[in-house]
Amino acid sequence: MTARERFVETFHFGTPDRPYMMPQWVFGDTVKRWQSEGMPVDVHFSQYFGFDRFEVIPLNLGLIPGISEEVVEETETHKLIVDELGGKRKVWKDREIGMPLWIDYPLRNRDGWEEFKRRLDPNAPIRYPLYWEDLKRCWKGRDYPLGVSGGSYYGWIRNWMGMEHLAVMYYDDPDLVQEMTDYVGDFVLAVIRRAVEEVELDFAQYWEDMAMKTGSLIAPALFRQYMSPNYRKVNSFLREHGVDIHMVDSDGNVDELIPLWLEVGVNFVYPMEAAAGCDVLAYRRQYGKDLLIMGGIDKRALRFEKADVEREVMTKVPELVKQGGYSPMVDHAVPPDVPLALFQYYLDLCREVFAASY
Repeated sequence: MTARERFVETFHFGTPDRPYMMPQWVFGDTVKRWQSEGMPVDVHFSQYFGFDRFEVIPLNLGLIPGISEEVVEETETHKLIVDELGGKRKVWKDREIGMPLWIDYPLRNRDGWEEFKRRLDPNAPIRYPLYWEDLKRCWKGRDYPLGVSGGSYYGWIRNWMGMEHLAVMYYDDPDLVQEMTDYVGDFVLAVIRRAVEEVELDFAQYWEDMAMKTGSLIAPALFRQYMSPNYRKVNSFLREHGVDIHMVDSDGNVDELIPLWLEVGVNFVYPMEAAAGCDVLAYRRQYGKDLLIMGGIDKRALRFEKADVEREVMTKVPELVKQGGYSPMVDHAVPPDVPLALFQYYLDLCREVFAASY
């Protein structure tokens, strides 16, 4: 069975030869550790671990012209960077894992939005790859899943404004937030239209990161007011062209968000962070076949002993694989405190479950 067939069968509750396995996210320091523990440096990561191919059409949905990243201060311990969005952040030199410290954000008011909007021209020729027609020929008859971005209706604006400032703006200047959110929806639709009409696609992919450890970063009423109309606008177009798998990437506790996404046609949620209380078994019981799930394997359980890994895998994967519509994945990028041997043991256990289930 091809990776594309496996993807379609897995996420339509069909009969794959085994569940589809998306390439795992890892930190760069994790790769360095694993290479020191025996992972070859001359073999592709996904080939070595046996992950399935996963591709998204390479459209440019960013700011055009972009903003050149610039180091404006550097010490022995950190760099102060003006980033590609025009914001300022402090990055520590001695660690890869962990969030930088955001000092300032580029978008604060309507004047700033007018400048951003000029950089979000959906008709800029560079938004599509130069050799578009050649790529379309390559995608015909492909054996792997191919998708398109469906945008971001909280995450992008939060990155432009900062979480606290955006939270205040929902109340202090709701008209501006509405205009920005609606513009993003129209912008995404205008950019992806050609790709959706000219290429047979398997999924749409959204990015939000709109939850923290204990819950959503946005109230349901605000989600429905600002985000829902734009999700529906883009989803309706995609579904008219046969795209019925709509996957959203959001960290944190998504308990409150899942029913909101389902309302607007987003039916696939990942990576389901166990550390934030996401319970993939409970989600399956609650939502049945309405919800597609990827992830939920607690990264913390892969750090110490095989018994911890076995407990984590065997209490979740067999039941979810049996019911379908699920793919195992560690619930975020694998950190460097996870040994190669235990990560490989996690994959081996999953494959034993697959062999016993199919």
